Amino acid sequence: MIAALLTTAALGGATGLGYSAMVPRSQWFGPTFTGGAAAARQIALTYDDGPNDRQTPELLETLDKHGVKATFFMVGRYVNLHPKVAEAVARAGHAVGNHTYTHPNLIFCSRTQIRAQLEECERALSGAVGEHSRLFRPPFGARRPQVLRVARHLGLTTVMWSITGYDWNANPADKIAAHVVRRAHGGDVILMHDGGHLACGADRKHTVMATERIIQRCRDLGFAFVTVQKMMTTEAPVPIKLG
Repeated sequence: MIAALLTTAALGGATGLGYSAMVPRSQWFGPTFTGGAAAARQIALTYDDGPNDRQTPELLETLDKHGVKATFFMVGRYVNLHPKVAEAVARAGHAVGNHTYTHPNLIFCSRTQIRAQLEECERALSGAVGEHSRLFRPPFGARRPQVLRVARHLGLTTVMWSITGYDWNANPADKIAAHVVRRAHGGDVILMHDGGHLACGADRKHTVMATERIIQRCRDLGFAFVTVQKMMTTEAPVPIKLG
């Protein structure tokens, strides 16, 4: 009986650790930013795994068309491959953040490896776009205490998300947009992808089309679009008391 209870406890502990390491909103291993105040009626569009010479320029055109600023978490090695694309993102006024140099699962990396991934990405970003945000998003959302400690030591703020677009599965644009809009309540950070971590040049046409639909539908519902940095500094409006 005791052995069975110990086994159950061990499995439960492992499950809990796995949840804390991967679930975006979990704060078990340390504080991360997952969204702002719902009352502010703001949404932050974020894009991972770029820059992508195929779709990032198209995405920039769509965002510019609607006057929307987004946040791009870039992979350092892709920045080095396509510095002009990365520069175009920053020049358009979007926030640029760190998504490591090669996109490993940091849960399985040593402290030295974690630090190297973040520092190498920072060097790539600085070389391509100059001054940029101090935001960091772990690949796959995978983290453990060591990951967050290294990020904080480097002066980086870890950013997760509250709504997943599931666009990496090449779902139809309407399905992606419907999923996001249905879950939007304000203060949301939306996870999308303008690239792919397996290789540069992933086809993200569906992401570009979904982005336009999300912007149109959410604006119709009274939402405004901001960068993650802007959301972090926005306080919820104070209700006016009558009488």
